[in-house]
Amino acid sequence: MEGDCLSCMKYLMFLFNFFIFLGGACLLGVGIWVIVDPTGFREIVAANPLLFTGAYIMLAMGAMLFLLGFLGCCGAIRENKCLLLFFFMFILLIFLAELSAAILAFIFRENLTREFFTKELKKHYLRNNDTDVFSSTWNSVMITFACCGVNGPEDFEAVPHPLYSSLEKTLPEACCQRELQSQEGVFVDKEACLTGIERFQNRQGCYTVILNSFETYVYLAGALAIGVLAIELFAMIFAMCLFRGIQ
Repeated sequence: MEGDCLSCMKYLMFLFNFFIFLGGACLLGVGIWVIVDPTGFREIVAANPLLFTGAYIMLAMGAMLFLLGFLGCCGAIRENKCLLLFFFMFILLIFLAELSAAILAFIFRENLTREFFTKELKKHYLRNNDTDVFSSTWNSVMITFACCGVNGPEDFEAVPHPLYSSLEKTLPEACCQRELQSQEGVFVDKEACLTGIERFQNRQGCYTVILNSFETYVYLAGALAIGVLAIELFAMIFAMCLFRGIQ
């Protein structure tokens, strides 16, 4: 009976570690995509230290889970106590780190509010100044997502106009409609846009556009994170039980 229980525990341990292996592969893939994505998201990450750090943390966590899932599978199948103990200690550290990251994300969630981004835009945005990282990043975002400001064109009423442009009245060029949403895209009618004709302007705020674009993925990422934490917890329990059961 004890042998059957140990055998069942071994295969359950293998199953949970297989899921950890898959979860690690997913995180690794998402981390690589965020860092090398050519559609403009990479520029947002590079300009924001918090997002930049988060992307590399996701990459590192994915690689560690990938490796640990592999080690856990090997330790369970071969019934190696050394591998099982190493697996348990390492996955415990990762579990605590992920839990701490989730708590910190909840505490600092106010940094992702509409009001925070609006204040930062009005404070730091320099319109068409491509030498400024903050401004060039915002321009890239507005062009890529066909949006304007955080809430809409009204955000730029408090932004200083460049002295060298007599044509520009209110909006930066990034808010003007283009035939193709990229830096190389041709303007539909740049002069009409900058002189205030709304049908040639992108009127929707970027906060709403980006939130709608990533809403599904945010919930998916949250569900995936909860699932990974639960799997890690069960894997630690099975690892310790299997460790104690091996003679």
